[in-house]
Amino acid sequence: MAKTKQDRKKDPDAPAKGTEKQEKKSAEHFVEEKVPIRLLSLYREKVVPELVKKFSYKNVMEAPRLQKISINVGVGMATQDPKLIDTTVKELEAITGQKPAVVKAKKSVSNFKLREGVNIGVRVTLRNARMFEFLDRFVNVAIPRIRDFRGLPDKSFDGRGNYTLGVKEQIIFPEINVDNVNRISGMDITFVTSAKTDEESLELLKGFGLPFMSKQSKN
Repeated sequence: MAKTKQDRKKDPDAPAKGTEKQEKKSAEHFVEEKVPIRLLSLYREKVVPELVKKFSYKNVMEAPRLQKISINVGVGMATQDPKLIDTTVKELEAITGQKPAVVKAKKSVSNFKLREGVNIGVRVTLRNARMFEFLDRFVNVAIPRIRDFRGLPDKSFDGRGNYTLGVKEQIIFPEINVDNVNRISGMDITFVTSAKTDEESLELLKGFGLPFMSKQSKN
């Protein structure tokens, strides 16, 4: 026998109207966000207070944020071997967890035998959960696998708070099976922030764990 509205009030174990849907939605949201929680907590609890103190912000809302991460892989050889694009798409999707977009040549260049519209690269832009999840793995798993690593250069900012670094080998990412790689390829990774200055952006990225080159290493 179905319970009436009055019965539900008497029965504390009876689910409220719409509760099951809300719980399901909440669970799905948690599953999506559970990976980046560590970095988000780090940002809110440690990075923001340190930025506020260092740059004398009036409130926490002035602290810069990481807005997106863009990853670009140039595949110039694809003009001779179109299959390289498919391989690169699969590799970048494995690394980032997101389907990349194929970059086409905007104009023809006769000296390079390049025709307009030909596939020449692959790119992906990460935001929100996938962005933080990628950053966490990049800092803690991929970078330690770079051979002879001495730190990231701090001279690659664009003057507007954005930072770009080059990765020489895609095999530093554990998602790539070295035995299946026929061609070593690099990529450019750009961190786009809301920072007004490069100095603020540098401190933000340091807070997330990006290992920039120390003064001793530069000398």
